[in-house]
Amino acid sequence: MGYDFTAQDVGYLLSPDGALALAEVDRFELTSRTRLADIGRARTRFGDRAAMLVETVLLRRKAIGKLPGSGGWLFTDEALQQATPSVVARHRARRLAGRSVHDVTCSVGAELAALSETASVVLGSDLDAVRLRMAAHNVPAVAVARADALAPCSRGTVVVADPARRAGGRRTFDPAQLQPPLPDLVSVYRSRDLVVKCAPGLDFDALAWDGEVEVTSLSGGVREACLWSRDLAEPGVTRRASVLAADGTGWTVTDAEPDDIPERAPGQWIVDPDGAVVRAGLVRQYAARHGLWQLDPQIAYLTGDTVPAGVRGFRVLERIKFSEKVLRQELARLDCGSVEILVRGVDIDPAVLRPRLKLKGTRAYSVIVTRIGRAGVAFVCAPPTV
Repeated sequence: MGYDFTAQDVGYLLSPDGALALAEVDRFELTSRTRLADIGRARTRFGDRAAMLVETVLLRRKAIGKLPGSGGWLFTDEALQQATPSVVARHRARRLAGRSVHDVTCSVGAELAALSETASVVLGSDLDAVRLRMAAHNVPAVAVARADALAPCSRGTVVVADPARRAGGRRTFDPAQLQPPLPDLVSVYRSRDLVVKCAPGLDFDALAWDGEVEVTSLSGGVREACLWSRDLAEPGVTRRASVLAADGTGWTVTDAEPDDIPERAPGQWIVDPDGAVVRAGLVRQYAARHGLWQLDPQIAYLTGDTVPAGVRGFRVLERIKFSEKVLRQELARLDCGSVEILVRGVDIDPAVLRPRLKLKGTRAYSVIVTRIGRAGVAFVCAPPTV
């Protein structure tokens, strides 16, 4: 759960004494090896304030990779967990360049920082007074106010919202259980341009969203979905996958692109599309763009005789009907000593299968287990290229 910060805690941390105390605690190693001793030193030195100081230092260190440049920020543990990585936030902010934007769930200000780089006017509001005071410190150039996201307090702005994804202490994928509830947000801002950040695990088809659903990945991991109201969406686009690298570069694919792909036997390579492409339901569009086709119409694995530039591809060496016995024999024949196992469309746990293969060789391979039609199949591949 993390430390429960109060307004008084934030006031102390922002005071000259608090700044000196944070600087001193930041010199502590605070690793698993030293943490108990370091916390003891902090308690001896700062008494009851030790917990907030240690927590702040640890959160700042944790934020370095996610929010570069936030070294002097204040966080709560939950706020940092939910904060949008800077690369993703800047990607979204570029689509709102030149607009007036109001983040109605601004929390500690991660989204505000990115929006302030592109938008003409940025406002922030939140119900949590502690996080709001942190946001005022973290992004001092942006005006913030305490307000309920479901009680509009600005006009003529694009509304950005990031509902909390926990209900009763547990993560939820039910739009009605978000805080504030997604149906309520949509109803309140029905006549406004609206952007809602949400979990990629939501059932987007069930939402019947009248606009664009964008699924974004960062460095190979799916990070979020973003709902764009109709007037903010590109004409003809209802689904978008955005694939970002750590440096902010990337590419997108949308459902406005062609999805005609051939039905052919497996090619020389197998490609596992980025998770954002799969979650957005744009496997066929991605395949058409790169001259690939599907192993099976119901399976997201793609195949072809070339691999898109910069994409991880698996060169097929052998194709066998899947059974543990046959796969074990084939890997033994190939002198396999280690194997990466990828599974899609079949009920197999790679962690359970791997030790049962009893590998004793010296070479590394990749195995893709899937199905074509109703038949289970395994592809033994060379280690992936990137």
